[in-house]
Amino acid sequence: MKTHDHLGKLTQVINQLKQVEKVVIIPFVHREVEIDKSGVRNSMFLDEFLDLGLNQDGTVPQLQYEQVPFNHPLFIMYSSGTTGAPKCMVHSVGGTLLKHLEEHIVQGNRSTEDTLMYYTTTGWMMWNWEVTALAAGCSLVLYDGSPLHPHTAVMWDIVDECGVTVFGTSAKWIAVQEERHLQPRTSHSLKTLKAICSTGSPLVPHSYDYVYREIKADVLLASISGGTDIIACFMGENSVLPVFKGEIQSPHLGCSIQAWDDLGERVEGVSGELVCTVPFPSMPTRFWNDEDGAKYHSAYFDKFPGVWSHGDYIYINPKTKGFLMLGRSDGTLNPSGVRFGSAEIYNIVEQFPEISDSLCVGQRSPDGLEERVLLFLKLQVPLGPVLVDKLRKTIRSQLSARHVPALILQIEDIPYTINGKKVELAVKKVLAGQKVSNLGALGNPESLKLYENIPETKQW
Repeated sequence: MKTHDHLGKLTQVINQLKQVEKVVIIPFVHREVEIDKSGVRNSMFLDEFLDLGLNQDGTVPQLQYEQVPFNHPLFIMYSSGTTGAPKCMVHSVGGTLLKHLEEHIVQGNRSTEDTLMYYTTTGWMMWNWEVTALAAGCSLVLYDGSPLHPHTAVMWDIVDECGVTVFGTSAKWIAVQEERHLQPRTSHSLKTLKAICSTGSPLVPHSYDYVYREIKADVLLASISGGTDIIACFMGENSVLPVFKGEIQSPHLGCSIQAWDDLGERVEGVSGELVCTVPFPSMPTRFWNDEDGAKYHSAYFDKFPGVWSHGDYIYINPKTKGFLMLGRSDGTLNPSGVRFGSAEIYNIVEQFPEISDSLCVGQRSPDGLEERVLLFLKLQVPLGPVLVDKLRKTIRSQLSARHVPALILQIEDIPYTINGKKVELAVKKVLAGQKVSNLGALGNPESLKLYENIPETKQW
């Protein structure tokens, strides 16, 4: 077990802020007497801060509720910034509350009878989403610590102990549970569990098989998708529709979600850009320090004037109307003019037990006219010609010859954000010799160095 001291990092942040009234330090690992907060200006411990709010007689003052306009600012949400300057989105009181309640009460059918636990950091918008469930009357279970410590099944212990009815996590965590051969259906009761929500990255088909085979057969497995930009979901769980393996069930109410081609035409049965054709409640009201709205407009409305373009590449199944997330559209692969998302490759790679993890990115030629696909593999065994040949043949037969990567290379680690998302665009920048900004958004930033100066990537 490691202890991470963040006082040094905190001091750096505070020193860059022009105005700081109070910095509240909450002891977690150490006692107050063991913490030297003298280097953090205007700092105090939690007990000292709470004492500031007491009446002169030591009693707690009465809460004062203030009526505010619908568009009154509630949160400023920051995008990770791993591919550029972070966006600073201002979300409103009314829009956020209305959209979250629709998702909890209508889409998820949650009520005062439910206990929700979403494993998330406070820096992820899922934290904001989780807290709003209180407005639906749900009870919350909050967890601070590793989801794999003191043992791999600790989350399932909490589900049983606290009677959790809705458990939320990331696709990566579910994959880890499968990799470690956990069988919660035999080791735990899980009698209260009604739904498992997964987000952060696409939930691959075999993870659906694992959940229903080894966790619980009668649970609603809801892959949900939206983002920090909308502080909510565009699509996700639907308590009255069936679950199809590998698919997100349906769009959410109030979200006119479509897939468009480059000409702005609606498509189904082929991949396209995720757009929302009408305004929805939880759109940001503005960006911070964007007085004329230029940054806001550029972020969402430049590609299709007047229509929200989310920056994701999706596929809509014409039979089930379910959704497949295929990756960021700015990271879309385009070898020989054939566009596809990295998730299509990941769905194939996941079938190989020798492969622990993978990263699929496009690389432009030096003249910028061509693109080839690179597939990096984190393996349990050395990469050999037999595995490479088998992988190429499987991709060719299940997808097409154009999907076959030009290079398949072994790598020691795959970069992820703190919230468990693969960082494809940052790797593309490294391969192009460009600087990656905001490394603090990565959980393992040191992994990017592995992609520097790889001989095979320098040859065309």
